[in-house]
Amino acid sequence: MTNINKTVVVGMSGGVDSSVAAYLLQKQGYKVQGLFMQNWQNEPGEVCTSEVDFQDASKICDQLNIPLHKANFSNEYWDRVFKEFLSEHEKGRTPNPDILCNREIKFKSFLDYAVKIGADHIATGHYAKIENRDNQFILKRSKDLNKDQTYFLHEVKGRDFAKCIFPLEDLSKLEVREIAENNNFINHDKKDSVGICFIGERNLRDFLKRFIKFQTGDIKDQDGNKVGNHPGALLFTQGQRQGLNVGGVRDKPELPWYVFDKSIERNEVYVCQGEFNDLLMSQGLIMEEMKWINPTIAPKKLDCEVQVRHRGKAVKCVANFNDKNVKIDFSESIRAIAPGQSAVLYKNNECLGGGIIAKALKD
Repeated sequence: MTNINKTVVVGMSGGVDSSVAAYLLQKQGYKVQGLFMQNWQNEPGEVCTSEVDFQDASKICDQLNIPLHKANFSNEYWDRVFKEFLSEHEKGRTPNPDILCNREIKFKSFLDYAVKIGADHIATGHYAKIENRDNQFILKRSKDLNKDQTYFLHEVKGRDFAKCIFPLEDLSKLEVREIAENNNFINHDKKDSVGICFIGERNLRDFLKRFIKFQTGDIKDQDGNKVGNHPGALLFTQGQRQGLNVGGVRDKPELPWYVFDKSIERNEVYVCQGEFNDLLMSQGLIMEEMKWINPTIAPKKLDCEVQVRHRGKAVKCVANFNDKNVKIDFSESIRAIAPGQSAVLYKNNECLGGGIIAKALKD
């Protein structure tokens, strides 16, 4: 095997994806080692889910007869990811720390650590593809479009993919679980992790109260009438339904209420009824801080697709570039666009890069 003298360090999370990734690389002849990353330091007395994950990762590595390293990147995570997460919340925006974590931790701290312990390559359980095109490393969607994670990887530079392998690129989630079950992996049916990694099962509001001061305020409908109270406008995002506790409003139908906007200055949250109310729909957006995966001379205009959330539909669009930002016009309306989230551009299943949504545009 051509891979027999190549060492791959796999980011082992304790989940089924990274476990199968390690197994497949071993089958391909690589010398495989595992690395468990601790990215968050819990307070004394808190339930630490990472310990459970570490035990699962240890059992899989024992089963595969590969070494498992453990590295604590919690300081790097705090400085490079969590501080920005808090700063964005304080501005009233809706940040996505998983994107920053990939850029700053998994493809910087993890990569550097792996190289120091002798890695020729690193690997993760991401659902994504890397294509070497004339020594330029292109990020493409995975076979399983429902699990595709290129949205979370769009801020990683192409050069940082040079040493990376994504063993699950051509597998579906069902196939991954079948491989795990056939090999008697203890985590073959382990639930996928969801939400923000350092919050886990905790309530977002309770968690953020430790770091940000909130003030109660008014919830108002589209006509400016007060329909309820909120515990802090910073906690709400466009399209949100849960946590509003609005109901039984006089002269209003018994339909769910959704956040369509908020004012941090006034500490007010604005709601409307109907999941696809026009107030929730946008025909374009303004994007800032555009980051290309590979060095690119930005065109003035680009026909492509835009995706505004993980697992969201990629919509055909026209992106107009200038020195300050990018104006993106959609071919069809998109619901609940949240400033602070990322807009990611694609063309022919290639992830080009993306930026931060500054504001949604209405007709």
